[in-house]
Amino acid sequence: MREPPRSYVVCGTPRTGSTLLCSLLSSTGILGRPESYFREPDEEAWATRFGLATEGGRVRDYRAFVKAALSAGTSDNGVFGVRIMWGSLGRMMEGLDGVPGKPDLLILEEALGPLTFVHLRREDIAAQAVSWCRAEQTGYWQQGDVITQEPHQDVARTSLLMETVRKHNAAWQAWFDAQGVEPHTVTYEQLVGDRRRVIQGIAAKLAVELPGDWRPRSPHREQADGLNRAWADALRTSMGR
Repeated sequence: MREPPRSYVVCGTPRTGSTLLCSLLSSTGILGRPESYFREPDEEAWATRFGLATEGGRVRDYRAFVKAALSAGTSDNGVFGVRIMWGSLGRMMEGLDGVPGKPDLLILEEALGPLTFVHLRREDIAAQAVSWCRAEQTGYWQQGDVITQEPHQDVARTSLLMETVRKHNAAWQAWFDAQGVEPHTVTYEQLVGDRRRVIQGIAAKLAVELPGDWRPRSPHREQADGLNRAWADALRTSMGR
C-alpha cells in the first residue's frame, strides 16, 4: 500500500484565509512551513534569500529554486507544505519544464514528492471580492502591513474581482479533474469557525497526529468588519441578489 503523502499544496485564490491557515499549519511544528515560495512576483526575493542567481526578476536555475523551497518548507519530521494561487501554477510548470504531454501532477510530484492537495475556497465570494478590493486599495493584506490609503467603495472593481474568483475556482477544479486529483476541501468559513478541526483534518490526510497540547494560535486574524459587510451587501444588490 502506498504511504500517505508527506507533502501538501494549499491551492487557493486571494482572500480565502490562506495566510491564517498557513500560519496555523506552521505553528504545529509538524505540518511543514507553508509559504508562497512560488508566487511569481516574489520569485526574485525568494531566490535571493536562498542564495540563488537571478536574471530579469527570475531565478536562473528553477529546479535548484524548487529544491531550496522544498528544504525551507519542510518541518523536522519531513512534512513539506506550500501555498500556490492559481495565477502562480503556470510559472511553476514552465520553470520545471516538463516533457511535453506529461501530466502536471507527475511533474509536480517528481519535484516535490507525493502530494496531498488542500483546496481552500470561500463560500461567500462577494465578501471575498470585497476583501480583495479593499486590500488592493489600502495595501493592507495581512497583519503587520501598513495602510497606505483609506478604502472607498468600488462596485465595478469588486464585480470584476468576483468574476475573477469564479474563474480561478473553476480553473482549479478543472485542473483537479484533469489530473485525477480529489482535493481535501476547506472553506474560509470552516477555518474561522473551528481552527483546530480544520488543522486536524489536514493532519489526518498526512497521517500526522497533532500534539495534544497544541492550540490554534496565530498573529493573523479575521479582517472582515462592518465596512466589508456593507460593501458586500451593496455588491449583491447591484447584481440583483
